[in-house]
Amino acid sequence: MEHDGQLGLYTAVADQLKEAHLRVRALQVPEGVRMALTRKLLVITAAAKHDLADAARRLEAFTADLDAGRVPTEER
Repeated sequence: MEHDGQLGLYTAVADQLKEAHLRVRALQVPEGVRMALTRKLLVITAAAKHDLADAARRLEAFTADLDAGRVPTEER
């Protein structure tokens, strides 16, 4: 039974990651900011391979930051 729940969570996280990547690409921000956001998403993606629940929490926080307009400042 637990395996079925895990599969559902993998699917949900994958769909949310895809949506987050699309949102980041659509943002009207400097390229350095876009790169920083993309790196965060790549870290979350890598985390999903080892700790899916943690990756889901990180992705939720990332999405909340995007929703609130909190993005990193441009890197130099």
